[in-house]
Amino acid sequence: MSSVLHPDLPSFIAFGEALTDLIRTGDDSWRTVSGGAPWNVAMAMSRLGELSAFAGGISRDLFGQAIWQASADACLDLRFIQQFDRAPLLAVVHELNPPRYFFIGDDSADLHFAPEGLPSGWRRALRCAHFGGISLARQPLAERLVLLAAQLKAEGKLISYDPNFRQTMDSRYDDTLEQMCRLADVIKVSDEDLRGLFRCGDHHTGVAQISAWNPGALLLLTRGAEGGTLFHGSVELSARPPEIELVDSIGAGDASMAGLLYSLLRHKHAEPAQHLRFALAAGAGACMTAGASPPSLPLVQTLAAGVQLLAP
Repeated sequence: MSSVLHPDLPSFIAFGEALTDLIRTGDDSWRTVSGGAPWNVAMAMSRLGELSAFAGGISRDLFGQAIWQASADACLDLRFIQQFDRAPLLAVVHELNPPRYFFIGDDSADLHFAPEGLPSGWRRALRCAHFGGISLARQPLAERLVLLAAQLKAEGKLISYDPNFRQTMDSRYDDTLEQMCRLADVIKVSDEDLRGLFRCGDHHTGVAQISAWNPGALLLLTRGAEGGTLFHGSVELSARPPEIELVDSIGAGDASMAGLLYSLLRHKHAEPAQHLRFALAAGAGACMTAGASPPSLPLVQTLAAGVQLLAP
C-alpha cells in the first residue's frame, strides 16, 4: 500500500490519540471500534473535502492495523501516522447506559509519537492544527503536544482545541486546560465537558473562565439536542439543530468541531451565524447513522438550512 494518498501536504492536521474502543455487548462478548476524538475530527474533515491528516502513534498489531486501514479508506494522509512495536491504546467500555469505561495504555504506542518524524515541509502547508482528547492528559505525550501547539501558534497557524472531557482529566489536567485555552484560536466544549473540567454543576462557570483566559477566542458551546452557542468577543449567537431522525449521537461533537473548522477555513469572512449553522448541521448529520460516521458535505449543506437561529 502506498503511504502517500495526496499529491499535496495537508492543510489540516489533528494531533493526539487514535484508539480502539473495546465495547461489551454481552456477558462474554465484546466488539471493537476504532476511535479517538482527534482521529474522528481528522476523519470528518476529510469527509468534508479538506486535505486532512491525523498525526499520532498507533500500534502495529491488529488494532493498529484497523486504524491504519480506516484512515486509508477515509483518504487521510498516512505519512503522518507513526506505527510502533508497542501495545495499543484501548478504551474498555464495560457499560453503555450510562457509559462506564477505563483506559489501558501503559507505555502504549500513542505515547511515542515524535513530531520531528513528520514529513518535510508539513508546517508550510498547514493552515489549521487541532488538539484535544485524552492525549493531552497522557504524559510524556501531552508535554510534546502543548509545546508543538505553542510553536505552531507562533508561526501564525490556526489552533483549535476540544478537551473532550474524560474521567482521567482531574485537577492534574488544570494547567494543561488553561494553557490550551490561552493558546487556541477556536475552542469547542459541551456543557458536560465544562461541568467535568471545572468540577461544578453549572457550565456557565466554565464558559466565563475560558472567556477570561482568552477573550479573543471563538468559543463553541454545544448542548446536544438543545443546540449550541457561538461566543466571539461581544458576539453571542445561539441556534437549534435541524430536525433529523436520530440513530445515535456517537461522534456528533467531533463532527461539529470539524464542521466549524471547515467553515472557518473555506469561508473565513462569512458571518458568525454561517459558521454556527455549519457546525450544528455537521453534528446533526453524524447522528443520522450508527457509530462515528461523519457526514458528507452535501448533507451538511442541506441540513444547515434547517438550523434555527434563536433570538438573543
